[in-house]
Amino acid sequence: MPSSKPPSSQRPAAPEAPELIWLRPERTGRGPKPAHSRTSIAAAAVEIADAEGLEAVSMRRVAAALGAGTMSLYNYVPKKEHLLDLMLDAAVAEYDYAALAPTGDCRADLARLGHQQLGLCRRHPWLPALVISRPGIGPNALRYTDHFLAVTAPTGLGGGARMEAMALFNGFICQYAQYEQSAAAGAKWQTELVGYLARAAMSGEYPHLAQAFATSGPPGDPDTAFDRALDRVITAILAPPTPR
Repeated sequence: MPSSKPPSSQRPAAPEAPELIWLRPERTGRGPKPAHSRTSIAAAAVEIADAEGLEAVSMRRVAAALGAGTMSLYNYVPKKEHLLDLMLDAAVAEYDYAALAPTGDCRADLARLGHQQLGLCRRHPWLPALVISRPGIGPNALRYTDHFLAVTAPTGLGGGARMEAMALFNGFICQYAQYEQSAAAGAKWQTELVGYLARAAMSGEYPHLAQAFATSGPPGDPDTAFDRALDRVITAILAPPTPR
């Protein structure tokens, strides 16, 4: 009897799996209970990155930390980019929103948020580069976005302007955290840089740089410097857009 199935060339193509990990179901509901989860896999990857840096994270290392076979992890996390997304969302879950409840004072609320974010970046030195390079759209990242929009709602700025303000806010804090890391890792480089700029200012070729050096005073405490810079950024993002 001839087969009732159409030739393979006439069969509809299987639907392509979603590219975003957040569109893929964690489990289908069929078969035995999984031995691992996205949460446990992300936690293992975060622990490795905290100890050795993001470059040390691989599916093989994570599998070893979990006592699993490397290939078995691909059933949960199909590729490395998905693992990075899970790590980012796991770190962002650490915000303490009870301490960040909006008060109606946008400046104070954003200052508290900025300090929590800097603390997060200090605990996870690999995080700033990931925030800058990959969009945070997991459940915890979306909660952060929603919180930022709530905090800035009293400004009267439109949703698009507040989303742009969030990108500026996050970018500043991540870059500040990266600067802190480079300063801590390169004390000799920092000393040479200060000396080089001082000589340049004294050369007479850069009068505005010389004036800035003469009036800036000593560097001061890093946290105080962060507060000053954060205050300037908050002032900028709360200002209404300039009419064109």
